[in-house]
Amino acid sequence: MRGKANTDEATTPVSPSLRIVVVNTVIQREDELQEHAQAQLARSRALRIGLLQAGYNIIAVIPGDIYMSERIAQLQPEMIIIDAESDSRDVLEHMVMLTRDAPRPIVLFTEDGNQSNMAAAMEAGVSAYVVAGLQSERIKPVLDVAMARFNADQKLRSELSDTKAKLQERKTIERAKGLLMERHHLSENEAYQKMRKQAMEKNLKLVDLAQRMLDVADLLGG
Repeated sequence: MRGKANTDEATTPVSPSLRIVVVNTVIQREDELQEHAQAQLARSRALRIGLLQAGYNIIAVIPGDIYMSERIAQLQPEMIIIDAESDSRDVLEHMVMLTRDAPRPIVLFTEDGNQSNMAAAMEAGVSAYVVAGLQSERIKPVLDVAMARFNADQKLRSELSDTKAKLQERKTIERAKGLLMERHHLSENEAYQKMRKQAMEKNLKLVDLAQRMLDVADLLGG
């Protein structure tokens, strides 16, 4: 996402009660007259103003230092906003590791328009990457789009995980069925019905019975 978010796509409005943590990697330089520093600080102010005006629940503003991961783990926010310097790779790496087991949308505001950095951030799991031109009234649409993309990504990941799990279950059942067919000289249908009956009698899922059969076979060396 460059300049401003594409709000034409269907979005679910972000609830103002959403617990948001802002990670600030912008360091105030000694030379405050420096143009770049002024632009960074102006964007940081606009970001906070936009969040407050929209009524969002900013539970903390924390620095992107070595204690960032610990603070995030303690605060348990529902969305993370990174107010970034031009080079925020270290912060992103820590954030990705932190959210691997507890996924949450990450929105990054920066002045860094480098295409490779943008691509790396999106690939790492950033839901929205906003470059320059930040206006406080744009905050809510940006967050809405980020939440919609995050939810869509999580749904896709869940569906993919379910598909993989079902495929693995099918492979386990097929292996156990083949074992029965070989050892007891049964047809495919006879082996399946025998497994199904045993699973019902033992009050087990078919895949659980199949896994037990394979475990016993491995234990007995065959």
